[in-house]
Amino acid sequence: QGTVQMLNEYFTIMVDCISREQGMLDKFIGDAIMAGFGVPLPLEDQEDRALRAAISMLRELDEWNIVREKKGELPIDMGIGLNTGNIVSGNIGSPKRMDFTMIGDGVNLAARLESACKQYSARLLISEFTYSKLKGTYRIRDIDKVIVKGKTEPVGVYEVLDFHSEETFPNLMEAVNHFKSGRAHYDKGEWDKATKAFQEAIALNPNDKLAHTYIARCEQLKAEPPEGEWNGVWVMTSK
Repeated sequence: QGTVQMLNEYFTIMVDCISREQGMLDKFIGDAIMAGFGVPLPLEDQEDRALRAAISMLRELDEWNIVREKKGELPIDMGIGLNTGNIVSGNIGSPKRMDFTMIGDGVNLAARLESACKQYSARLLISEFTYSKLKGTYRIRDIDKVIVKGKTEPVGVYEVLDFHSEETFPNLMEAVNHFKSGRAHYDKGEWDKATKAFQEAIALNPNDKLAHTYIARCEQLKAEPPEGEWNGVWVMTSK
């Protein structure tokens, strides 16, 4: 009973954020939500609408968690993945039950990014395809080039940080600049220089788990150099 009530409250908050930006709720999958923007009809600023909705979802979740903790309830966290791509949408099912839904590679990549939030200690990840179409200005950092499971072409992954406050991510822009420098050295295979830059990012925000992850990667790659020419691409082994 408690779980059902909690999920209903959670879904109400999340769906309101999606609806405010003219998103289309596709379905609930357990405790997950699948939504589309620019479906079934395209919107001129659909990427920005999706991103604004996602930022609102995280901010409002944090506010709800404050209320929950005051009642002695455990906080809830979530990850969000956004992608722009070709999809198939329509009424899909059997003659006895049809649902309007979205399928295709574009949907699958968004799901992979949502799953990758844990790996990157992130809450909001977007693909290079969404990033390239944004019209607004956001606090975003380029965090990786990856080959997702089942694919052969690398995809750029970006982390959106706009939901953070100075309390949750101190010295954000300065730390992000050091992280950017670390990524540039990492892409060139300059492990020691990359590690130094990531350490400088951590000095500004000790809770930047992704910078810690990259230091561990640099140590691993320095100890076991990659075969052939290094191109900075990381291969995901899990969905």
